[in-house]
Amino acid sequence: MMPLTEIDRLKRTVTSAWESPVADQVALAWGYPAGTAKWWRSSASHVFVLPDPRGKRYLRFVPDTYRAAGAVEPASVLMHRLATDGAAVVRPVPTETGSLTATLPTELGTMHAMVVEAAAGHEIDAEDLTDDLVREWGRALALVHDGAAAIDVDLPDAFVELTEVPDRFAEDRALVKAAARLADRLARLPRDRSRFGVVHGDFELDNLAWDAGRATAFDFDEAAQSWYAADVAYALRDLTGPDGEPDPARRHLVHAFVAGYRGVRALDDSDLANLRLFAGAHAACSAVRIARALDSSGADEPGWRAELRADLTVMAGAQRDLAVAVAERD
Repeated sequence: MMPLTEIDRLKRTVTSAWESPVADQVALAWGYPAGTAKWWRSSASHVFVLPDPRGKRYLRFVPDTYRAAGAVEPASVLMHRLATDGAAVVRPVPTETGSLTATLPTELGTMHAMVVEAAAGHEIDAEDLTDDLVREWGRALALVHDGAAAIDVDLPDAFVELTEVPDRFAEDRALVKAAARLADRLARLPRDRSRFGVVHGDFELDNLAWDAGRATAFDFDEAAQSWYAADVAYALRDLTGPDGEPDPARRHLVHAFVAGYRGVRALDDSDLANLRLFAGAHAACSAVRIARALDSSGADEPGWRAELRADLTVMAGAQRDLAVAVAERD
């Protein structure tokens, strides 16, 4: 997530008609006139809807101070290659000059942007899942892993946030110790090509659209080099409890997900044995990312930001507790 102050800077430019001069400046690279882009949300990136007679599209952009161009372009290349090869992934839309991304000056500074087609269908909540849908969910992730394995793209390694824990949480000795133990265990895991490669990074339900029982993936902001099983663990967060173990009431859904994944590519029992480890490592990294987003507050902080800050603080605490619990037990 971007810093709350950065989200606030953009939000202050959004009009009552959900338009923004910043989005207008960015959308122009794709030939859209001012007033076309409508603000939808801001999280890991600012997202605006682009109504288009050729089909709805989404404009996504981030400030250079948060994420450099070198971190945005690889994700667009990955999505383009996957979609071209037939994977159920939204397709990036080229600019008027033919590039998949654009770096543009705006009144809020330099922005790195891309436009993607809308995914057909609708989102599904965890409460609406069936064994068949979850099996397709697992299959969809395996297909992304399978397709991405053949694509040479420069993506960062996952879990790098673990190195920030000692400085950022110096007073939380339990979390610092937990991060060190988790990092040590990750360092000892094999990285052969059958287990480690390009992953989506955030294959949760809120990044999938469902149409006729099939899932299409979008939002590759967190794409990285990692263990495939780690991607499985992150995807299944909605089906696990606060200890990183599958929720007993949803254990059958976890089994269905694994069965769907295994219908496409291998996922052996040693990989599954590490799902809790990956859940703990993801939790520690999430605590770091939330701390970054919270940045500093001020006396003039608007109500929505104060409420979001409070929610994120609670979330960070839960992630911290999960990381410590996994490290202490495993």
